[in-house]
Amino acid sequence: MGIDHGERRIGVAISDETKTLARPFAVLQPGSSQGALDEIARLIARTAADEGSLDLIVVGLPARLDGTPNEATARVTAFVNALARRTSIPIVTQDERLSSREAESRLAPFRKGWRERKALLDAASAAIILQDYLDRTKK
Repeated sequence: MGIDHGERRIGVAISDETKTLARPFAVLQPGSSQGALDEIARLIARTAADEGSLDLIVVGLPARLDGTPNEATARVTAFVNALARRTSIPIVTQDERLSSREAESRLAPFRKGWRERKALLDAASAAIILQDYLDRTKK
């Protein structure tokens, strides 16, 4: 499972069983950081039960273009630490620099309206983060 944890929305992606292809799965809009944690924990439990297996969670870690931490890095790190206390599934982080821009450019040819793209953008970003991780760790 891939997670793109934004301030207002959380994009979620999953991969196929062969861990080859990531696809957008859901966009959550929790009202608070505790709400975000609760919603993600429920989604993880539900997905693990429905999909049959969920053996890793990949969370996008924001950074500046030069790789140094930015304002969101601490927020996402705190989320990862809190989530690790709520699930036994291993969690890793993946560089998410420019994932939203890439998702936007991939959606633009197929979704002409900005509102329609915006609704899908976070899950598409999560899919890019997860795909980058899958490609990087492929044997």
